[in-house]
Amino acid sequence: MPIFSNGCRGDFCSKNVQNIAKRCGSNKHEFVEYGVKGIGICGECVMDKIYQKFLRKNISLAPMGVECREDNTPYFCTPKGASIFGWTGVDGIHFCFIRGFGGMVFSVSPMNGAPNYVHPLAKDFLDFLRLILACGSAAAVEQGWMWDETQFETFLRENPLTQAQRQAMEEISEKMKLTPMEQPWAYLKALQSAFDYSRIRYTEDYDDVTRNPTAEQAPPEWKVYFEGNFWGHHGKDRAGKEIRLDAQFDWAGYHWVVPAAYSCGKGLVVDFCMQVEAETIRSFMEKWKLNWESASCGNITREQQMQMEWDSPLCFPFDSRLELNGKTLQTSHGCSVGFNPCLPAGIICELEAKWTVDQYGLNPSYGWVIYRNAFPWKGKRPPEIKSLSLTMEQQPGQVPGPRFKVHGPGDSLTFSHPASGETYTLAVQEMERQTIPQGSFGSARWLYPTHYTAMSYTFSPEPAENITLLDCDEGDRPVEIAPEEGLFRPDATAACSVGIIGGADGPTAIVFGESSPGKLHTVCSALHFEPVQDDIEWRVVFHVKQFEEASFSLI
Repeated sequence: MPIFSNGCRGDFCSKNVQNIAKRCGSNKHEFVEYGVKGIGICGECVMDKIYQKFLRKNISLAPMGVECREDNTPYFCTPKGASIFGWTGVDGIHFCFIRGFGGMVFSVSPMNGAPNYVHPLAKDFLDFLRLILACGSAAAVEQGWMWDETQFETFLRENPLTQAQRQAMEEISEKMKLTPMEQPWAYLKALQSAFDYSRIRYTEDYDDVTRNPTAEQAPPEWKVYFEGNFWGHHGKDRAGKEIRLDAQFDWAGYHWVVPAAYSCGKGLVVDFCMQVEAETIRSFMEKWKLNWESASCGNITREQQMQMEWDSPLCFPFDSRLELNGKTLQTSHGCSVGFNPCLPAGIICELEAKWTVDQYGLNPSYGWVIYRNAFPWKGKRPPEIKSLSLTMEQQPGQVPGPRFKVHGPGDSLTFSHPASGETYTLAVQEMERQTIPQGSFGSARWLYPTHYTAMSYTFSPEPAENITLLDCDEGDRPVEIAPEEGLFRPDATAACSVGIIGGADGPTAIVFGESSPGKLHTVCSALHFEPVQDDIEWRVVFHVKQFEEASFSLI
């Protein structure tokens, strides 16, 4: 039997009522007896007569994902007055009654993040059982708060009942005389949308950042350093002196705010705040089926990743330069943080982003990407700033094009540019299997794949914008032959980052000759341990720039 979080044990004989009362902290509680062995439990702790009846039936909910424990130690987010009766066995998720809410059943999920730790699941334990009968387990019931009806039904469809669950459901139906909840998702949404979450009270652990990582933290003192970022700084330089700008302009489809610059010993630091409509972010998330739990993109293809980055309203790479008293300052380094208002309340991508939004008084109903760029001084000392203007230039973005296979010289491919609509023909000139000497990698620890295919080709007409090819295959992973603990393990694309073979995104193209029609391009495939016998599948990648550069006066 459980040990309730308020101290009341459920494995005492009814003869030990006084001991139970001491654990509850009160001698005034009335105790009820139930069960074959006449176990005594504080009636205020149990809270629900249906639950008492259920216990007398000796039914196990373990197959449904609700397990009893002897140790019901509460979490930092377990509400005050909670009586825990079951656990899912993962992520500390548990089910409870809460004193003051009658027989209502709640779930507590420590991994959710504030303020979504606690959700009501059923008006009483009877409805909780009916929901489980409808869903086959407690998993969908516990997670239903963050799904729409389609996602809820998809989860049920993709998680069919086990034999153990079927047997448990039959036992519950027979012994408790229950039928499944007719519309479980609608029931949950109606209950949760009408519930006043402000009534739930928490212990002091809830606000303790050592126990609760998402507890509200006081922002640190606002300081900006040249050799630093939003998370801290290194070196011995002093914080910069703020120069309030409060500049605003529209460019590249966004509204921009440049609230301040900071004069530092080594240069000028400028914060650029890009405003994004919440509805634009929401549409993007719906298109790609993204939510706060799906931060990982490990299962998407490289084409999908490129397309997502191109579609994302929160991803806009650009270059910036300053004209300070008539002299040009170039960016040496930078960083950025993002604020997304479309995440559930209390779920923020980066706490530093929220602090920055608050610091500059930015409207939190919008999304914001705050870029911090550093511009070294031209001289040794910070100059007096008489005039300051800014030039913004978009960096080309990668847009995936068609995949294709060619067998050898003479083969060709015709395709259209996604932005200009212009048609190009790629003609293969040469194709040859080649090998890189193993010693080129400079590592005795790893055995690298060395076989690749080099293909030279021409475009007709020669494109004004950059168009490259990539091998659709990731290549073979290096094999460790002299293990060393705690060192970097290269992935498949690491084998391509040698010489002209590739870079951070895999194989790259090389161009020979002058900027004249018919100039020769060359691309190298991914690396393999054995020569690839089949025709390689290539991917066209367009490097698209949509907006012209623009200049704006800051001072």
